[in-house]
Amino acid sequence: MRETFLPVEHLFTMTAAIGRATSIRAGPMGTRLIVPVLAGAFEGSKLRGKISEAPAGDWVYSRPDGSIKLDVRLILVTEDGAAILMTYSGIGLRGAEGMSLRIAPQFETGDDRYRWLNNVQAVGIGTFAGSATTNEVYALR
Repeated sequence: MRETFLPVEHLFTMTAAIGRATSIRAGPMGTRLIVPVLAGAFEGSKLRGKISEAPAGDWVYSRPDGSIKLDVRLILVTEDGAAILMTYSGIGLRGAEGMSLRIAPQFETGDDRYRWLNNVQAVGIGTFAGSATTNEVYALR
């Protein structure tokens, strides 16, 4: 197998506090968990700020093999007042020290200072343990 390295640029580190999940069991796709994001922050060389308190959350599917399918929607508010919608899907795998996350974020904004984000496909790696997540988010180049 040939190993390939993708060209990336670090966008930011994001941390978030997670609330109590609401569970919808035995639905047509399995068990759905709706998990609120209570607070958070992000920081990188080109943008930094806080995660808006609401609406923000994860509409997770718990899968039979113990993994989870992520479906996250957040509003990032930069320190200079821009609002940026960040959505991402991804996969979470359980491990000894919590859950390992792999995510694929995309962004939407009308703010001219951050309009460049509208054409970014990002990838990220992170962890979920206890009631907090941390993700390192990178732009594909």
